[in-house]
Amino acid sequence: MSTDISIDLVKKLREKSGVGIADCKKALIESKGDIDKAFDILRERGILKAGERGGRDTNEGMIVSYIHQNNKLGSLVELDCETDFVAKTDVLKDLAYNIAIQVVGMNPIYVSREDVPKDIIKKEEDIIVKDETMKDKPQNVKENILKGKMDKFFSEVCLLEQVYYKDNSITITNLLNEAISKTGENIKIKRFVRFEIGK
Repeated sequence: MSTDISIDLVKKLREKSGVGIADCKKALIESKGDIDKAFDILRERGILKAGERGGRDTNEGMIVSYIHQNNKLGSLVELDCETDFVAKTDVLKDLAYNIAIQVVGMNPIYVSREDVPKDIIKKEEDIIVKDETMKDKPQNVKENILKGKMDKFFSEVCLLEQVYYKDNSITITNLLNEAISKTGENIKIKRFVRFEIGK
């Protein structure tokens, strides 16, 4: 890596773009450390396409299972993509398998924050707002605390916002976007289910 491009800068661009580390490094070196310019470089080269593919139909895909070593934990994950060709690639298979492990290990409840029922969100917000430590704080401070705690809540219960078990510098959304960039297709985590003996 170029001496004037820090690892933190690469991580920031990776988080913003969902693109792999090598491509982020190259773009940052070319832009002399300017994240916005580097982001534009990725877009111009067609590397950054995940956002643009978000609206495409996903009528193909795969269902993958993962059973933990003790045979007491397991999961099923459905990943959808645009074509049967991509559904058969190692990129999709590896993604699905790693997400299935994530589901077993990190126990998410929803795919995204949009899937969290409004009454659950309201209940969580009420608990935070009614906490004794919030009582005498100014309104703007209360709002910041509420946002921070709700973001933490979503990062625990929503699969897409969880930190990836193999690399705590990225989220599952970043992992998904990397696969989208590699395959050139829209990929969605349609649904998942987690099984645990006795629960």
